[in-house]
Amino acid sequence: MSEKTGKSEKTEKTDRMDRLSVFKTYKLYVGGKFPRSESGRVYEVTDSEGNWLANAPLSSRKDARDAVAAARKAFGAWSGATAYNRGQVLYRVAEMLEGRRDQFVREVAGAEGLSKAKAAAQVDAAIDRWVWYAGWTDKIAQVVGGGNPVAGPFFNLSSPEPTGVVAVLAPQESSFLGLVSVLAPVIATGNTAVVVASERSPLPALSLAEVLATSDVPGGVVNVLSGRTAEIAAPLAAHQDVNAIDLAGADEALARELEIAAADNLKRVLRPQPVDNAGWAATPGIDRMTAFLETKTVWHPTGSLGASGSSY
Repeated sequence: MSEKTGKSEKTEKTDRMDRLSVFKTYKLYVGGKFPRSESGRVYEVTDSEGNWLANAPLSSRKDARDAVAAARKAFGAWSGATAYNRGQVLYRVAEMLEGRRDQFVREVAGAEGLSKAKAAAQVDAAIDRWVWYAGWTDKIAQVVGGGNPVAGPFFNLSSPEPTGVVAVLAPQESSFLGLVSVLAPVIATGNTAVVVASERSPLPALSLAEVLATSDVPGGVVNVLSGRTAEIAAPLAAHQDVNAIDLAGADEALARELEIAAADNLKRVLRPQPVDNAGWAATPGIDRMTAFLETKTVWHPTGSLGASGSSY
């Protein structure tokens, strides 16, 4: 090695050592924008060993109300889009997740104290799960809807429709795969969502918001809040413009309190479901999609076609 080359490598190494780290600023995701918490508060997020990872926004009740307003504003266009189009949009999200796979592997490993290999398996499963729900958008109506037999000259047709604005408490112990497993079915069926990220491990959820913002998901369809789950969930459960709530991330005591608050405007409530030995990686089925669908049934007289009297 020449003396000149040796000096060049030494200078480059010194420059790297002198460079300051650029820490990532995590923000909320509301209405397609990235505001800081209205309160200006943050809280420290640490890894499984107590090492500092980042400061996350500590959402307030005002942030929750803003998120609901954004979700309601976006509901008309999103629910009115064709199911095929929603599937394309969800697939685009999966593409973007694949492109940022390494980032999510790092965040999941830090959040959940997993090895790189185990974190990679969680991230891959989450991406596959997103693709799975993207494929269901234009098929779920065929499974849960259809024509009904009636004794009379009528067509009787049942078709599923989205419930509306759904508050989603993300699982506490599965910061990314669990999050995708509860969020994707909500928006795949035409609902809009206000997500409360895992309180202990919110970073993957806040990074997912960045993916949503740079994909084709319209602003307001998904809104992501971080902070104290009980503090944010209480106003969401009582909010008169929230139509349903998924309590996946609530413990037994909190779930009971939120159920009582949700009863005021007859919200649909999905209670915390037991997770089997396979965890969130188990095949999900369609239960989380049908949980937030309403069934509309239409009656229409068959009538007749022309003078021949033939009916259709």
